[in-house]
Amino acid sequence: MTQNEIIRQTEENVLHTYNRFPIAIDRGEGVRVWDADGKEYLDFMAGIAVFALGYHFPGYDEALIAQIRKTLHTSNLYYHEPLAEASKKLVRSSGLSRAFFTNSGAEAIEGAVKAAKKYAWLKDGRGDHEIIAMNSSFHGRTVGALSVTGNAHYQEPFLPLMAGVKFAEFNDFDSVLSCVSERTCAVILETVQGEGGIYPAEAEFLKKVRALCDEKDLVLILDEIQCGMGRTGKMWAYEHYGIVPDILTCAKALGCGVPVGAFVLNEKLAEASLMPGDHGTTYGGNPFVLAAVSEVFDLFEEQQIAAKAEAAGGYLAEKLDGLMAEFPQLITAHRGLGLIRGLELSAACPVGTVANRALEKGLLIISAGNNVLRFVPPLIITKEDTDEAVEILRGVFSEQALVKPEENL
Repeated sequence: MTQNEIIRQTEENVLHTYNRFPIAIDRGEGVRVWDADGKEYLDFMAGIAVFALGYHFPGYDEALIAQIRKTLHTSNLYYHEPLAEASKKLVRSSGLSRAFFTNSGAEAIEGAVKAAKKYAWLKDGRGDHEIIAMNSSFHGRTVGALSVTGNAHYQEPFLPLMAGVKFAEFNDFDSVLSCVSERTCAVILETVQGEGGIYPAEAEFLKKVRALCDEKDLVLILDEIQCGMGRTGKMWAYEHYGIVPDILTCAKALGCGVPVGAFVLNEKLAEASLMPGDHGTTYGGNPFVLAAVSEVFDLFEEQQIAAKAEAAGGYLAEKLDGLMAEFPQLITAHRGLGLIRGLELSAACPVGTVANRALEKGLLIISAGNNVLRFVPPLIITKEDTDEAVEILRGVFSEQALVKPEENL
């Protein structure tokens, strides 16, 4: 099929819940993809932070092919080797105790919230517990995940949502403290807010939240669905802060392309929260996806992917700082850790215009927040890849600098 045929047929048959870019991706290799008409693109969005190893990383495909030849699915009524191996590696990496595998990040959030509520219920038998979440957060689009997502735009059409959620300001500990009541059972936050505009947690804030949860026996849930798995230069973003959550949620790069997520609990929560019959999934943690997860952990360790991301992130940060200095009228801020970064653009420079023009020039890049250009490339990018991406963006910003503000309206 031609690209136009793919787009037309998709628009006729698929529910319109995404405003897609006008290309149909056909294949990928390394850090590049090609559309159905054969045009090449440098990929700096990685399937929204999924393809941490890029496309067809040596060893990854082979592990999946080997598992396909065995079995894809067993249900969770039986044991299988990929479950044993992947769970061991995830638990060891996170410093926590027990894992539950899901099909997506939103499902991981659902499970984490249920575990926190069950832990509190077993302590006091109350059914009216509250969770403190953060404004400008994003945890997913299922009802439970949406209930702890601090963005009215996403929530309003689907009210009423899950009751008992209070919203505090991210990086404002006094705001969190003001939300605490005798019914509070958990605090949930992203270690680096992604969709909200690429805002890393401040060290003092996160350490105080951890201490508060310890003092009051609250469950600290850290959502690292986007910022975990080496993206910040450490395997888990919370390692930058010297703390460990009670529950970790992860997905995206966990499987580097297959649909898989997980929530991981510490020993206290594992022993006194979800029990047989409390939670389940038919497809979650199937042999196929967990063969991928197991191989991903092996490749991350063998290839020192997190360390490479730290170095690549440092180089990208230098180049983005250079762009900001070059175009101060268009770029107002630069934030991030490792290879999750954002350039906040001025009103004179709409992020959608920048992303679309970059696409035309052969660079895949996406937005975050109101007007932030988001950088979540594969963790294996080279300096040459970064130089190419920045040069494309320099051309786009140079064009935008010549545009009169009213022409962007």
